[in-house]
Amino acid sequence: MDLSNKTIAITGSTGGLGKEISIGLAKMGANLIFVNRNLQKSEELAQEIKKCSPNTKIDIVLADLTDIESVKTALQALENMGFDTLILNAGIYNVPIKKVSTGYNNIFQVNFISQYYLTKKLLKKPDLKKVVAVGSIAYNFAKFNANDIDYSNCKKTNKVYGNSKRFFMCSMYELFERNKEKELCIAHPGVTLTNMTNHFHKSINWFVKFGIKVVFPSPKNAAKNIITGIENNSQNFSWIGPEIFNIWGKPKHKKIKKISSAEREKIYELAEDIFNKVDTQSQI
Repeated sequence: MDLSNKTIAITGSTGGLGKEISIGLAKMGANLIFVNRNLQKSEELAQEIKKCSPNTKIDIVLADLTDIESVKTALQALENMGFDTLILNAGIYNVPIKKVSTGYNNIFQVNFISQYYLTKKLLKKPDLKKVVAVGSIAYNFAKFNANDIDYSNCKKTNKVYGNSKRFFMCSMYELFERNKEKELCIAHPGVTLTNMTNHFHKSINWFVKFGIKVVFPSPKNAAKNIITGIENNSQNFSWIGPEIFNIWGKPKHKKIKKISSAEREKIYELAEDIFNKVDTQSQI
């Protein structure tokens, strides 16, 4: 793709997958806006990119997605910046689960609430044309639970993470079904070796990492699935990801399975309720 006419904002650009996405976009000619919580890592990545893509314009917006007030501050900056594509890549997994100011756990907050809030607010921007939402095959690990929507009562991190991605993917799809003038692609990397896979017991961690590194795609190759999302859309609840079992191979368009339209609509209703609650919270 020739992206020389595009400016792309990306959340979580300094992580393993986000870094490779950013480098790939810059090589294709895109200018970038990093939306991250760590200024030092953002500046280091910007310097690294400029060594191989010196003409890339890079701006940095600080946002701690666990803190909704930080998100609102970042939103004020983003609303005054020009970009036509937003990639929602930020995600956390292997972290202690704790409740944040919105009343939900931090994994649910980062992976779903903050990025849904950002997106809905930014849809008002006339220059924003496309959103790429990074999903995960981990959505299969969880089922909708009306009595514990953020899985705060669950002790298994993979289920808490999977539930957050399930909410994120469903709510984003339904949001864009109601905003047809904007385009959405849900994309996923399959399985790759990043900081998010560093959650196994120390006694087997090296073997697991080695196995992932040998068997599954590198972050550089996994990033291609997300970048391909810029040219694809998610009609009929579909996504872009590795063609073979959603793990190996070239990017392919597939339908997302095992989530009914009724569940998507219920999750969207909850997403809107949470959005309204968050939007009316006063600054601390």
